[in-house]
Amino acid sequence: MGRRDGGGAANGSGAGARGAGPGAAMLRRSLWLCLCLCSCPARGLRIHEYLYFQVLSPGDIRYIFTATPAKDFGGVFNTRYDQIHLVPADPPEACGELNNGVFIQDQIALVERGGCSFLSKTRVIQEHGGRAVIIADNAYDNDSFYIEMIQDSTRRTADIPALFLLGRDGYMIRRSLEQHGLPWAVISIPVNVTSIPTYEMMQPPWTFW
Repeated sequence: MGRRDGGGAANGSGAGARGAGPGAAMLRRSLWLCLCLCSCPARGLRIHEYLYFQVLSPGDIRYIFTATPAKDFGGVFNTRYDQIHLVPADPPEACGELNNGVFIQDQIALVERGGCSFLSKTRVIQEHGGRAVIIADNAYDNDSFYIEMIQDSTRRTADIPALFLLGRDGYMIRRSLEQHGLPWAVISIPVNVTSIPTYEMMQPPWTFW
């Protein structure tokens, strides 16, 4: 479930991102996993426009997360990173110069929706040397509504991959890092879910309540 959005300041409130209850979210994720096992391409990097990554550390959020690539800008993952840092941007919206840009170089940034377009955020992370950007919704209770990130009509481009993450997932990742006093998480991306036995496909438990 989702809709198109350029992610500009006027669109950054997250309105409309609460369209389904937890039961529907659970059913959709179960269908996705079934599709993963039955119809995944050999490379396993994308499955019907979904991409998967796993948090390796901190251990309390060691789950497989689902993200969606930007619709019409950004690059693709030509390399699998077995271990790479997922660094929350400071400031979170990443609409300008970053206070922790040195830590984002050669890593992946976790950014929050709002304040500027999705493309602008992606370009900021690219300019700071990031390998990719994961943009989490700023509606922290959103556990089912994926937004299709699109161009912002400025004719600019970006080369690094840009992914959209549910607001609830982004919030839980940042909260865990804050609780542990950590500057970043360690993740594996992209994850080929067809190579993992079904019982090991650890989905975030908060999406199932």
